[in-house]
Amino acid sequence: QVQLVESGGGLVQAGGSLRLSCVASGGTFSAYSLGWFRQAPGKEREFVAAVSRGGTGIVYGDSVKGRFIVSRDNVKNTVYMQMNSLKPEDTALYSCAAQFHWDASRWAQPTQYPYWGQGTQVTVSS
Repeated sequence: QVQLVESGGGLVQAGGSLRLSCVASGGTFSAYSLGWFRQAPGKEREFVAAVSRGGTGIVYGDSVKGRFIVSRDNVKNTVYMQMNSLKPEDTALYSCAAQFHWDASRWAQPTQYPYWGQGTQVTVSS
């Protein structure tokens, strides 16, 4: 059973930066790809980014492309997301998730991820 714990959220002014972390335990970290999703109140869960098992494959949602950077450390069992140039519309609960596949039909689909963290809140003030 894979367990994921996010941290690093908080309150930041527009234009600021935050770095989220997601630490995994249980299972073999390098065996699964990881995704970041976010959900704002009253909105559907949105794909933010995903990273492949080895960390060389990374994809981003259109709304964060060029501003967010995802990386992973398979020694520390941790995935990171550096969020720059934050906007008020980035305000949401951010969650990391894990799955055992890596292909274009799966990385943006929440239903493809069997393991989820509890999320960390990011609030961007204008």
